[in-house]
Amino acid sequence: MAVRAIRGATTIEENTAECITRASVEMIDKIIKKNNLSADDMIDILFTVTPDITAMFPAAAVRKMGITDVPLLDMAAPDIDGALKMCIRVMVHINTDMGNDRMRHVYLNGARKLRPDIAEKSRISVAVDGPAGAGKSSVARAAAQRLGYVYIDTGAMYRTVAVYALENGIDIKAEPEKLVSQLDKIKIDIKYEDGVQRMYLNGADVTGRIRQSDASMGASAVAAIADVRTRLVAMQREMAGDGGVLMDGRDIATAVLPNAELKIYLTASVEERAMRRYREYAEKGAECDYETIKADVIKRDYDDMNRAVSPLRRAEDAVLLDSSALTFEETVDKILEMVKEAEQR
Repeated sequence: MAVRAIRGATTIEENTAECITRASVEMIDKIIKKNNLSADDMIDILFTVTPDITAMFPAAAVRKMGITDVPLLDMAAPDIDGALKMCIRVMVHINTDMGNDRMRHVYLNGARKLRPDIAEKSRISVAVDGPAGAGKSSVARAAAQRLGYVYIDTGAMYRTVAVYALENGIDIKAEPEKLVSQLDKIKIDIKYEDGVQRMYLNGADVTGRIRQSDASMGASAVAAIADVRTRLVAMQREMAGDGGVLMDGRDIATAVLPNAELKIYLTASVEERAMRRYREYAEKGAECDYETIKADVIKRDYDDMNRAVSPLRRAEDAVLLDSSALTFEETVDKILEMVKEAEQR
């Protein structure tokens, strides 16, 4: 065993107790998790704050985490011209058999510029909403893959519930209470195989089945049932808890992840969305009629925008992205630009 030091730094936006507490707790929490530490491993924690931080000491914030037996020390850094402002630095001394190459230092927010070689990339939660047929799933999946984010297709979760109803003879609109009574029998698993999200219903792979038209139409009716939404939204929020997630659906920015760092409303004209779906069916050799598909798109829009529970709408702070005149790659590139800009904020 040897005594080693894990370093960290972060910045705050305002000299307030709330900001200091949030930033200090986040930094120490990440150091603990990334290095798999316990209180018994820590010898002491030494904080240094720049002179413009006076609202409270970081040590007081860390005590609120339940770290009560580890000595803490706060020190004021000298005022140096050109130095990073509103900065909290920390050094955590530990007893460990880890080598220096295995220790994970943590540099967050504006302090990333101090050690760009080891700074953790800012990973955010991205919410993508929009009407059916706008290409949310395929575009979001491609963007997540290129960003190294986890992609979560929430619509697939509602489609999966719809498949359960269809296969068990439940009329979703006429007898929603019957579906609600069987929620405990519905087990949804999401697995990623070769980077592709696959949906499992009670152990059976339904990835292909949920893309059929009856499941698509049933998903809208399922999403209008409050008890179903409550169950699935809880799952979705848990998935997005640590950031690095790109989630798409109908109400992600307005209801599921209202605090997402980036909100995008992806849409396209009715005609363009209908044509895309027509081409998709035609390529698969399925019988299809453009006018019928267009009518389905219009009906789906109406149902989604007028349902009583979490109707489809653009969040006030969501960026509008109309892909009517954009290629698939151009749409993906636009989202990548938005995410990279948001990561820097």
